Order: sequence, then C-alpha cells, then structure tokens
Amino acid sequence: MANGPAIAASLIFVGVLACIITERIQLTIAAMLGSMVLMFLNILTLTEAVNYIARSYATLALFFGVMVMVRAFEPTRIFDYLATQIVVLADGQGKRLLLGIVAITTPICAVLPNATTVMLLAPLIPPMATELGVNFVPLLILMVFVANSAGLLTLVGDPATFIVGDAINISFVDYLKSLSLGGAIAIGVIVVMLPVLFPAIWHKQLEDLSHLPHPKLKHPRILALMGVIVALVLGLFVVGESFPVPISPATAALTGAALCLLIAHHSGIDSVQNIFKDVDWSTLIFFMSVFVLIGGLEKTGVLSGASGILALIIGKNIALGAIVLLLVVGFLSSLIPNIPLVVAMVPLLKQYLVTVGLAAPEILDPNFAGTLPIEVLPLFYAMMYGATLGGNGTLVGASSNIVAAGIAEQHGKPISFQMFLRYGIPVAVLQVTAISLYMLIRFLRV
Repeated sequence: MANGPAIAASLIFVGVLACIITERIQLTIAAMLGSMVLMFLNILTLTEAVNYIARSYATLALFFGVMVMVRAFEPTRIFDYLATQIVVLADGQGKRLLLGIVAITTPICAVLPNATTVMLLAPLIPPMATELGVNFVPLLILMVFVANSAGLLTLVGDPATFIVGDAINISFVDYLKSLSLGGAIAIGVIVVMLPVLFPAIWHKQLEDLSHLPHPKLKHPRILALMGVIVALVLGLFVVGESFPVPISPATAALTGAALCLLIAHHSGIDSVQNIFKDVDWSTLIFFMSVFVLIGGLEKTGVLSGASGILALIIGKNIALGAIVLLLVVGFLSSLIPNIPLVVAMVPLLKQYLVTVGLAAPEILDPNFAGTLPIEVLPLFYAMMYGATLGGNGTLVGASSNIVAAGIAEQHGKPISFQMFLRYGIPVAVLQVTAISLYMLIRFLRV
C-alpha cells in the first residue's frame, strides 16, 4: 500500500474531507475537485472514474427520479397544505411535532430507502417550521436521524444494509428475526434524546391556531393523477423486484418521473425546463465525485491494506472483531458516505475471513449464493449497524444527510458541517454504544 499513487489518493481524500469539515470549500466543489485531481495525476483514468460511478448507477437513478417526482408536485401546493394539517394535529405543541416526525418517518423508512423517504417528506418541514415559528433546519436533521436509524428495521430500509445483507445472502425474514430489534433500539435512543437535542422546539407552544395560514390545494385532478403514479412507484419499490420480470426501484422511480413530467407539461401547470432547473444537481454530482474518490482508494490498494491490518488486530476473535468493526466502521461512516464504504468493506471482510481460515475461499466469488458460517455473521451485523448509525455523526456520513442539506440550501438555510456535528455526534455516540451492548448480549455473550 505504501506507494506513490496510494499516498496521493489518501492525501487527496483527506484533503477533500478537510475542506468539507472546515467549510473552506463547498462540499460538492471539494469532492469534484478531488476527483479531478485523481484523474489529472493519472491515478484514475476518465474511463475508470466513469466505471466507479457506474457501479452505483441505480442509486443515482433512484435519487434523480424521486427528485423529479417531488418537484413536479410543487404547483399543487400539496406540501404547504399537509404541513398546516400536521401542525394542527400536533395542537401547536413542539413536542408533539417532534414525536410526529419520528412516528411518520419510522414506518416509511422501514420499507423505503431512507434517502428516498427524506426526499418525499422533507418538503413538508420548512412550511411546518414557519407556521410553528421555529427554525426548520433542526427538524430536517431530526428527520435524517430517524430515517437513517429506521433503515435498520428491515433489510430494504437502508441501501448500505441491503448491500451487506445481499453479500451474506440473508433473507428478509431472517433479518427481521436477527437485526430489527437493533433498529428499534436506535429509534428509542433518539426519542429519549429529543428534549435534550431540541429544547426550544420541545417547549414551543402556539396558543392561537386560528391565525395559521390555510393554503388551498391547486389543480386537484392533476394532484390526484400524480398521487396515483407515486403510489404505484412506492408499491413497485416494495414488490417490483419479485416480479417474473424484475422492476428495480431505480426503474420505477425513473418511470414515475417521466409520467409526472408528461402530466405537468401537457396540463400546463409547469414546464420540463422549470422542473429540471430545480433538481438538486449539486447532491447528485457530490455522490458521483465521492464514488470516484473511493475508487481511487480502492485501485491504489489503500482499502485492501485495511484487511491485513484487521486480521493482525483481531485474529480469530469474533467478539472482539465485531465490536472493533462496529466502532471502526461507525467512525469511517461518519466521514465517508456509507454506500461506497460498505461496497468497499464487504469484499475486504470476506478476504479477512479467508485469510484467517474462518471461511472457505468460495465466499470471495461475487456470485456466491451459499451461507456463511453462523459464527462469523456478527461481523457483518456489526458492519450493518456501524455503517448506518455512524452516518448520523456528520453531514457527509449518509446519503440522506446530503439530500437534506441540498433541500435546506434550496430553502435558503444551508446546513453547515459544524451545525450538523453538534446534533450528530451525541446521537451517533449514544446509538453506537447502545448497539454495542445489544450485540454483546444478543450475539456475542462475552
């Protein structure tokens, strides 16, 4: 690993992180510049960079499709209307609003990717906060915490969890039996922390709800038609891949986006140009650039070197290895978006198991369809928990964080790295601690 390209790729990655953390350079610009330096130094060719982006084409297509669908609804004022209704149902109480965000986000994120849920629900937050008279940024951050944590409730709730689950061939039902309780514990930690994290909102009380604005829905027939399309897309997210001809979530989202564009344009309520203009291109380009940066670390051997270090530290001690993985992956996930992190870590962990003799070499086959030895599964469980919960720590830790930051910026209040850190570090530390104790009791018994 100690060679020129590896050192250069590492320094570039660290430099990009430093720019983002210190906010010297806007995060999309920093990531894009870093990826271009990799190509300028010929550490990666343009073709290789595009190939690393292509590995995650489904994620990018899913995000783009949902962004277009959400934006197509804007002329109907549905988000303003729903926001007012939620404030009324909360009786103007901040504590009820906070608990309501947890209650609404949790079940949706159990069946839909968490970043997708944030895209669908986040437009409700700014008008809701305005009506309650509070800053909408903390509410967006809360939604992100809940979305990330609730993604652990099922195998399909978080893309990172699904990637790891697919690598060990765990079934949906087996996941529910083995890992869902950890997701419930993570949500419980957030609920307990609400009065401490958001005291001003928790104690907020509107005395007179009659002065709330009452936005009217516009274009009701168009709204109903688009609502049917979104319902069908959400249904395909859940069951589409089980069809005889599988329909991936990305395909469903892009199809829904195309239909919503068709309806919006031909009904005259909006134009294709306006809708595309408001798509969060900054977030999409950030993800592309990060995939290239991770690709540079992978190609130069920086990531593969970590498997040897892992074997040296933990040997064959599964209990120690699981806790070390939980903490290390949790820390890394606070610095690296968890999707590319687990894509890189899964083969490294499998290589470690083969290196120390805990699994047969056939598990290294990308098409491996068997089962792993039951005693090594806690290592992969720890990776799932660490990658997801560590993502709550910083602004760049999870895809839903970046999505929320893009939405906040579109509404005129960017989420700074330091601001997210103030909320994220306490949540991530307490959640990882709680899950460490849970794993010791449930899986390791040391």
